[in-house]
Amino acid sequence: MESNRGQGGIQQLLAAEQEAQHIVNAARAAKMARLKQAKEEAEREIAQYRAQTEHEFQKKLAQSSGDSGANVKRLEEETDAKIGHLKSEAARISPDVVQMLLKQVTTVKN
Repeated sequence: MESNRGQGGIQQLLAAEQEAQHIVNAARAAKMARLKQAKEEAEREIAQYRAQTEHEFQKKLAQSSGDSGANVKRLEEETDAKIGHLKSEAARISPDVVQMLLKQVTTVKN
C-alpha cells in the first residue's frame, strides 16, 4: 500500500513538473511575442519619425533654395545699380579729368 502511495506521489510530482514546464514555456512564448510586438512598434515609430524629419528637411531645403534664388536676383539688381551709378559718375567727371591731364602734360616747368 505504501508503495502505491509512493508511486502515486511520484506520478503527481511528474505531472506537476510537466504542468510547470508547460506554464514556463507558455510564459516564454508570451514574452517573446510581446518583445516582437514591441520591436515592430518601435520600428514603425522610427520609420514615421524618419519620414517626418526627412519631410521637414526637404521643406527647409526648398525654402532655402528659393531664398537663394531671390538673394541672387537681389544681388544682381544691386550690382547693376552700382555699376550704373559708377558709369554715370565717370561720364560726369570725365571731361574734368581730361582737362586736368592735358593741363599737366602741356604745362612746362623750369
